[in-house]
Amino acid sequence: MNFISQVRNKMTDERLIFLYRGNITEENSIPLLQLLEKEMENAAFSYKGRKRLFMFVLESLQNVTRHSDKSGMQDMSLLVYSSNNDGHTVTTANVMRSCDVAELRDRLQMINNLRSDEIRDVYRQMLTNPGLTEKGGAGLGLIEMAKKTGTQLDYDFLKIDDKNAWYVLSKTVNKEGIGEDNAKTHKLFRGDDVSRLGKFMAENNIYLMWSGQFTPDAGREMLSFTETKLTENDTELNIRKKVFSILVEIIENVAEHTAGKEAGQKYGMPLLVLRLEDNIYKVSTGNLIANEKIDSLRNKLEKINSLDKNGIKELFTRSLNQQTKGSAGTGNLGLIDMARKSGEKLEFFFEEINSDYSYYILEVKVEDKSNL
Repeated sequence: MNFISQVRNKMTDERLIFLYRGNITEENSIPLLQLLEKEMENAAFSYKGRKRLFMFVLESLQNVTRHSDKSGMQDMSLLVYSSNNDGHTVTTANVMRSCDVAELRDRLQMINNLRSDEIRDVYRQMLTNPGLTEKGGAGLGLIEMAKKTGTQLDYDFLKIDDKNAWYVLSKTVNKEGIGEDNAKTHKLFRGDDVSRLGKFMAENNIYLMWSGQFTPDAGREMLSFTETKLTENDTELNIRKKVFSILVEIIENVAEHTAGKEAGQKYGMPLLVLRLEDNIYKVSTGNLIANEKIDSLRNKLEKINSLDKNGIKELFTRSLNQQTKGSAGTGNLGLIDMARKSGEKLEFFFEEINSDYSYYILEVKVEDKSNL
């Protein structure tokens, strides 16, 4: 459980909202975009600002698929969405061949050297003459990014080995979707922080981290993305159903026990972490909870963990019958169902924040034995 606390501290300290590490494809780009769009709606962006940032994310994901190396290192691709005092930042990173870096760097530098009116002129020329976007051209997507955000593109190339490099592309925009221009402040963009995040996720077998309000809309998009991810991994249907069902229940568990948005912003936002380690899917959440609710919740969790599989099955049936009779039931049906489908103990921890609140961490595991 110390690991989830470490993730929470990292997300809070670096003001991270959403991170995904893995192969970015046309199929999973859709739920990724929808997830970020829902988050933008909750971040007080103007309508125009959301449109501009959404466009930048769309072009960034297409940029990743366009420039990613196809030699088996696609799983190192990274999408990071974070906030800062000036606005929000979207960063993508992917592996590409070192021999292609110089050409792409020249294209990016050429775009950054254009004035705003020149960018618009080049953009119009490319729309009327698609041949200009072929190999050697500036790239319509990159031009579109610069045109919409109104400022230079931030980029960096980090050496991996003699054959491969990490290509990092980033942009910070304000609530109106207008970009921060590092050229005016003489601030050099570096991709080292992004590289460290990628390594942290790789070392801990994380493919998704998300910190924010678990709204119904965001929950639906998270489920949609997870379903796509499991399908891409060729995960056995039975395992996909278990992981999907557990994710539904654990998101509802956060919604039921969270202390609310205002307290969360002050003492600790809800957190979701998805990992795949040694054929074991690990679904972890964290959220602020009122201390007065802890004893009751802990008793329920300990009761469930004290039972064997038959005992959990009997408790689930009994609780289900109570629910269908119109009573309030035991209030722990979702927790029982998670333990029943997981076949493992529910791991939990309460980290005291102050006299009013604690941070409630819950982790559920599902082992995929189909590849063993």
